[in-house]
Amino acid sequence: MSAGPTPATMPGAPAHGRFGIWPWLALALVIFIADQWTKTLILGHYRLGDYTPITGFFNIVRAHNPGAAFSFLAGASGWQRWFFTVIGVGAAVLIIWMLRSHPGQRLFSFALACILGGAVGNVIDRMMHGYVVDFLDFHWAGNHFPAFNLADSAITLGAICLIVDELRRMRKRA
Repeated sequence: MSAGPTPATMPGAPAHGRFGIWPWLALALVIFIADQWTKTLILGHYRLGDYTPITGFFNIVRAHNPGAAFSFLAGASGWQRWFFTVIGVGAAVLIIWMLRSHPGQRLFSFALACILGGAVGNVIDRMMHGYVVDFLDFHWAGNHFPAFNLADSAITLGAICLIVDELRRMRKRA
């Protein structure tokens, strides 16, 4: 005998998907593992500053970033390591809470999983090394874009997907 509709089965209730949060956590784990694996390869085969030209605009390089994106606060006295670690852990907790609340929103959850995997990868670097290992170096006409890593790429992809998701949501409301 059924007790009536549950919140998840009521008309208009958000779809939570058959597997809930688990596929998104699995995606975050894959991103985290790929990020840590590539950083381990760089740490094992390159010394700080070593690089290998791949194309006329791209190198593999070993760089250390004690700051945040684009080396923000890299020159600070060391407090930034713990500051960015706390922010990363706080973001991970918030993202997991949001994934639990919206696992059926595929683009939104994909974006959050990318950000989660990247954030955890960079937090682990800060905890283990005191800096984030960067190795992707794009350049043009002697000007180098700040080096970055797979975690940064996943975070950027996640941010772009969040923007696209919100634009789609706004268009549906109009």
